[in-house]
Amino acid sequence: MELSSFSSNSACISETVNAGRTTTYSSLLSNFSSVRFSRQLNCFGGLFLRNYEALNDIYMAHRAVISSVGRDDLAAETSFHHTNGINGSTSSLGYRNLRVLDAFDDVYEGIVVDSDGLPDDPTNFEAILRFSLSHWKKMGKKGIWLRLPLEKSDLVPIAIKEGFGYHHAEPGYVMLTYWIPEGTCMLPFNASHHVGVGGFVINHRNEVLVVQEKYCAPANRGLWKIPTGFVLQSEEIYEGAVREVKEETGICTEFIEVIAFRHAHKVAFEKSDLFFICMLRALSAEITVDDPEIEAAKWMSLVEFVEQPLLQEDSMFKKIINICIACVEKRYSGLSAHNMVSKLDGKSSSLYYNVINM
Repeated sequence: MELSSFSSNSACISETVNAGRTTTYSSLLSNFSSVRFSRQLNCFGGLFLRNYEALNDIYMAHRAVISSVGRDDLAAETSFHHTNGINGSTSSLGYRNLRVLDAFDDVYEGIVVDSDGLPDDPTNFEAILRFSLSHWKKMGKKGIWLRLPLEKSDLVPIAIKEGFGYHHAEPGYVMLTYWIPEGTCMLPFNASHHVGVGGFVINHRNEVLVVQEKYCAPANRGLWKIPTGFVLQSEEIYEGAVREVKEETGICTEFIEVIAFRHAHKVAFEKSDLFFICMLRALSAEITVDDPEIEAAKWMSLVEFVEQPLLQEDSMFKKIINICIACVEKRYSGLSAHNMVSKLDGKSSSLYYNVINM
């Protein structure tokens, strides 16, 4: 089990300011700077709770993990008073409770803020965020990941004002980042690629499963093409191909192999695109079109499919079709999927490779 050091620098500092007098109390764990704890522990009556999973996506916060000592223990409570010049009496001008935002360390000496622990009040958030950044800078941290859910979108301008920048957005949140060290930011960029799939399905009568799309460029109207679509999040390439064929035509299939893939750049919103052509085996024959994007679907003879003028005029499509035909005629072998687990991360994944000569 990997160990991590708990430094007295992370102990809380309670500071009281009263009529110009400042007193600082390092009240927690000051004698434990050399003690080493495991990455998963719960000690000192709940004063310290830290739990790490093997994280590859450094911006996905584990909901049950908080690396701060505690909401109250890390607070810096500041009371402001003024003195009446006539009789020396005092009156309170205001009160503000500052703390370090609940967060946990990532494996790159950075911080991932726990979005569930964010304050609701924008004014309070501004003060706490500023205090937290100061604390993390003193701790020598590097990249800060701040995930703001949709219901707390009013906090976005505040974070931007404090120096955060946009990283990426999803339907339910926006991810902001802050790079502390001077020099080039070393945080990874947002996802750079879309991943698409196409299913080449041919039946025992040497007919290809094809579709016509409702929405396409004017030059492509009337073109019969193989079913295509985007791979969903956490979906395997071969699963995406099978699903797209089913959704667009109603035909059930099974994956055989990836026979080729195309890599293009600046396809949509400046993103690159990976498109995998998969050979699939038909498990049913009756076509049912129930997709708002599909105009029609049918089984078309391979010869008729290949002889379409638009395909004949496009060198890339011609090459793809020639590869598909070679695969059908057993003159070409693609990449089959193999589920494997790596000891590096302990996770299951698919490795695609050719097994003919192995």
